Amino acid sequence: MSQLRKNSAKEKLNNGELVIAVACHDTDMIDVLGASGLVDAIWIEMEHGPVTWAMLSDISRACDLWNMTSIVRVNNNDPWLVGRALDRGVQGVVVPHVNNKEEADRLVKGGKFAPQGLRGMAGSRQGLGVDDYIRKANDEIMLVALIEDVVAINNLEEILLVDEIDCFMVVPGDLSQTMGSEYLGRPNHPDVQAVIERAMGKIVEAGFSTGSTADDDNIGALTTAGGQLFLCSFQSYINKGLEQLRKKSNL
Repeated sequence: MSQLRKNSAKEKLNNGELVIAVACHDTDMIDVLGASGLVDAIWIEMEHGPVTWAMLSDISRACDLWNMTSIVRVNNNDPWLVGRALDRGVQGVVVPHVNNKEEADRLVKGGKFAPQGLRGMAGSRQGLGVDDYIRKANDEIMLVALIEDVVAINNLEEILLVDEIDCFMVVPGDLSQTMGSEYLGRPNHPDVQAVIERAMGKIVEAGFSTGSTADDDNIGALTTAGGQLFLCSFQSYINKGLEQLRKKSNL
């Protein structure tokens, strides 16, 4: 029988290491990112992106080839969606807008088999050929809750009472607009970043991993605040590289 594939990103989080996730839904580009050796996880976007259920298995297979953890963000904190994503073969699931303890419990319910949760007992691509997959799967599944609303910040203490969630990411986009009209469209405003850093500190104090979206400008402050898991855009680095290329040309 085969061994259950290890979740390399989850292992790094547990060891206190940095985990860089890049959003991508193209299998050929995943090969390029994997070959770089610089990416730990692929963020598969099913909330805002074009990924379909039919695409999900092949995208996660491409991640497996390079030992990059496949993490999918579903569009709703629905236990059925979480379980279905795991059945398709991803190693981790992100759910948006976790605003209270009940919603955190719901993520665990869909993402873990009993006794921790109530994930439906069906076949999973990761479980093919694995002896006793149902008993082993919980150890390798990675669950990520997004803290992205002021109400979640206010309820953070009760949310952090829920075990079995591997990482609470505090992200600026939607958070900024819930902070008031003066912050709408300004996720990098110092006030927004300060809220994120304080929340991350509380998450670390509670014994959980945390993270956010990151770039060259804020990753230093976010790692100082205790962050480990960061969603990064490779498009910005392509743009910077091309800008430098043009500047150095003689034309």
